[in-house]
Amino acid sequence: MDLKDIQNLIKFVAKSGASEVKLEMEDIKITIKTGTEKTETTILQQAPTGIPQMAANPIPSQIPAQNVPVDSGIQEATTKYIEITSPIIGTFYRKPSPDKPVFVEVGDVVSPNTIVCMIEAMKLFNEIEAEVSGKIVKILVEDGTPVEYGQPIFLVDPS
Repeated sequence: MDLKDIQNLIKFVAKSGASEVKLEMEDIKITIKTGTEKTETTILQQAPTGIPQMAANPIPSQIPAQNVPVDSGIQEATTKYIEITSPIIGTFYRKPSPDKPVFVEVGDVVSPNTIVCMIEAMKLFNEIEAEVSGKIVKILVEDGTPVEYGQPIFLVDPS
């Protein structure tokens, strides 16, 4: 079981509403607990084995890697922006409902208590506030897509 499988298992448990899941295989034991405080704990124990483990994907990728030089001007421009990040794992929504307008657009000025989006986690819709003042310069996530804890979802120009 590789890291991606474990991450997918954690997402599945979070969405299922289960409070605890234990998975035991020959060489690994996983316990995932979700509490009432919306915290997740993952405990991994790998049993010592003398058998070497094979890589999850032993076939090299068919997509060639591209070496693209990083433009330092773009990098400097993005460092002056503040990121609004996702405080939870869930599904990102720009509107309160399909027939309503979006919370914010690029160019909108926000204050710390401005609601910028909703994130659905375990059938609960959580309103996310900007927590910063400034102008929205970029929306980094598509509507209806999953987001991770700490993932940047908006860029805000504080000036």
